[in-house]
Amino acid sequence: MIRYFKNPFFAFTICFTTIAIPLFTFPINFFQGEIVYAQGLVEKKVQAPMSLSYFIGLGYSKEEMTGVKDFYLTSKGYLLAAILLFGLPGLIAYRIHLGKNSQENDSTKTID
Repeated sequence: MIRYFKNPFFAFTICFTTIAIPLFTFPINFFQGEIVYAQGLVEKKVQAPMSLSYFIGLGYSKEEMTGVKDFYLTSKGYLLAAILLFGLPGLIAYRIHLGKNSQENDSTKTID
């Protein structure tokens, strides 16, 4: 199993999956978002922390959604989600790639 983690693509996939599963299944209100409430013809936007699980239909009940027209992440919420889902696994995969190249370069050096 350890030899699989020497492959950067495999490490990225495992890290992405390990981070994405809890974020999309548990209602962890970690990301900045906006909720649009509709009361008649009046719409009211409210800043609120949101979970990624809300976007796949998990983590909220129908009673909580009464009067809610729409909800979405703000730019800061999208940025944080991208950093957590792609940035962190990307850094880990890049680090593995650099370590693998360093080991290959060290083994090809000859001592004169």
